[in-house]
Amino acid sequence: MNAYDTDLDKTPANHVPLTPLSFLDRTAAVFPTRLAVAHGKRRYTWAEAAARCRQLGSALSRRGIGKGDTVAAMLTNTPEAFEAAHGVPMTGAVLNMLNTRLDAEAIAFMLDHGEARVLLTDTEFAPTIKAALARTQRELIVIDVDDSEGPGGDRLGETDYEAFLGTGDPAYRGVRPDDEWDAIALNYTSGTTGDPKGVVYHHRGAYLNALGNVLVWGMKMHPVYLWTLPMFHCNGWCFPWTVTAQAGTHVCLRRVEAKAIYDAFADEGVTHLCGAPIVMSMLLNAPDEARREFPQAVQMMTAASAPPAAVLEGMERLGIKVTHVYGLTEVYGPAVVCAWHEEWNGRPIEQQADLKARQGVRYPVLEGLMVADPETLEPVPADAATIGEVFMRGNVVMKGYLKNPSATGKAFKGGWFHTGDLGVMHPDGYVELKDRSKDIIISGGENISTIEVEGVLYRHPAVLEAAVVARPDEKWGETPCAFVTLRPGKTATAEDIIAFCRQNLAHFKCPRTVVFGELPKTSTGKVQKFVLRDRAREI
Repeated sequence: MNAYDTDLDKTPANHVPLTPLSFLDRTAAVFPTRLAVAHGKRRYTWAEAAARCRQLGSALSRRGIGKGDTVAAMLTNTPEAFEAAHGVPMTGAVLNMLNTRLDAEAIAFMLDHGEARVLLTDTEFAPTIKAALARTQRELIVIDVDDSEGPGGDRLGETDYEAFLGTGDPAYRGVRPDDEWDAIALNYTSGTTGDPKGVVYHHRGAYLNALGNVLVWGMKMHPVYLWTLPMFHCNGWCFPWTVTAQAGTHVCLRRVEAKAIYDAFADEGVTHLCGAPIVMSMLLNAPDEARREFPQAVQMMTAASAPPAAVLEGMERLGIKVTHVYGLTEVYGPAVVCAWHEEWNGRPIEQQADLKARQGVRYPVLEGLMVADPETLEPVPADAATIGEVFMRGNVVMKGYLKNPSATGKAFKGGWFHTGDLGVMHPDGYVELKDRSKDIIISGGENISTIEVEGVLYRHPAVLEAAVVARPDEKWGETPCAFVTLRPGKTATAEDIIAFCRQNLAHFKCPRTVVFGELPKTSTGKVQKFVLRDRAREI
């Protein structure tokens, strides 16, 4: 041992496990009277917001919820979702935000697999949740959220959220993780290879990526953040904790509509928002009666497919600066950013769009990013041409997949996280995606598994063969396009096929286009999806 390892031990004085829960305590203490949450007529200061989060934590704790338990939430972007991001982990429990667009079968699977003990559910989703509860084997404490801005709906639970909050103590301090490796959240992937995989986040990663968002965006104190990104997407890309750390204002938005966004820009003074490219399209194509003038500069972070030059130019004219990021559920949302160089501002807009189309470089809180051979892990040349798989490593990579050691081992083989995305490395060190090895379709920011959709198509009595690929879509980015071969003597229309899918899938996963005919195949009988992708682009 050397002198630096002698009598210099970790103690509670100099080593505390990292957790984003510390942000709430600091902000509520330092800026108690600043506006924390705005949702219609509901307004909470940071002192009030913290008290509500603590009441939720206390109420859950009094019902026996603690470390290792799962609390599921079927919520839109409302104050209750923000409160769950803080109040649930405050008990030591794990928050499982459910995708509100999923069907009852998928929700039931997640409740069972995640072993949820409590379910917070917005009454709007009562039909889906009622059907899911009929399928699940678990005895759940169900709490109804009847949002003041929502459409209402049937009550399924033993009590409503506000009454449940009333059983909690606003002075509750909760527990902090003994180890920053403790789980904070469970997020299911979109079922790209059969059943969805449960991605487990830890307190350390949530803390670091929350601050990583501040760093890559140059976010100053007191941002006014508009919730256009669903909080169920990777815990809102960690922004419930980011905005809290910066003592900002969470402007909740139940429905992502152009008029509501423009109103929030004008009335709330929004400075930041995140979302899929469809949000930009919505703003640019809004009718005149939906538009409002706003004086402040606005920053928007977008992922998925890169915005084309015309969209970037249109957003600039609106006074909105776009930052392109890339990530996955497994890395807490965005972990790569197209870091912008000021000298690029002088280039033509088409060149700027090409530069911005690249996914970019690692977040400051991501330790490693490379494009390499998927078998040898040998990095490809930085020539912008040689395709390899994108790999990541660092503290903002998930703990692993819940109760799925084989998938976890495969994802971490060789000491790197295998993203499954294919790309190239540019000479300046910027990564650019070229394809997705699993043929995932990204529609409106949602991942859609072609395998899942094909499985439903094959269940149609008239379908002999089916293949699904992405078709470019101006509004959604991509939508599913189904190529179908019918059984001899059977008939079906495109409308029949789509209606069947809608009966068996969440609607956003259903094909928007159906093309009948023989499927192109290799000599070994494999469907040539690259041929189908070309056809879909030509439609």
